[in-house]
Amino acid sequence: MASIDAPVNEGLIKSVTEYVELYMANYDGSHDFNHIQRVLGLAKHIHTHTPNAFERDPLVVILSALLHDVGDKKYLKPGEDASSLVNDLLVSYGATEELAKKVQAVCLGVSYSSEIKDPTRVQKLIGLYPELAVVQDADRLDAIGSIGIGRVFTFTGARTKASMAESIQHFHDKLLRLQGMMKTEVGRQLAEERTERMKEFLKWWGEEAAFSGSDAVPALA
Repeated sequence: MASIDAPVNEGLIKSVTEYVELYMANYDGSHDFNHIQRVLGLAKHIHTHTPNAFERDPLVVILSALLHDVGDKKYLKPGEDASSLVNDLLVSYGATEELAKKVQAVCLGVSYSSEIKDPTRVQKLIGLYPELAVVQDADRLDAIGSIGIGRVFTFTGARTKASMAESIQHFHDKLLRLQGMMKTEVGRQLAEERTERMKEFLKWWGEEAAFSGSDAVPALA
């Protein structure tokens, strides 16, 4: 298994890391720099433990993991173009046009909503850029499990006026589906364990939420 920790353009990675940390500083806790660091760690783990690592460019994996939320439509800043933001940034830091194009393509392919709309397109993109499977799995793994539970309530509390019950619906609408959308074997294995944690949480939630009905509240002595 190939390591991803070998030196690969450390100067570019350092510059991008510093940029992303500053860029994400105003994001809510569900999509902050800590999220980026976890996704990066997961991407490295998946890349290292997935066969045929030589087919993937470790620099593309690292940069895409770092930049995958830059230009996210939920946080896009006025005047920013999500279709070219990552590409232009990398070129400005001295990356080749080929590298910048690959990372931009991977970042645009990570989106869950885009895959739901056109899953065939994502499969074609993975054929062209196998790094996408790694980064996409890493990002989705951070959306589930105990971290995912925390991120759901952090996001809805910061960005919407959804009730806790509406937040719970998000698990059924999206998060419980992610296990079946993993592209790598490592991703599937990790997703299975994290999905079980969410199911256990939802069972506890159901038991406790049952007391919101007047008939379910025991009378006080």
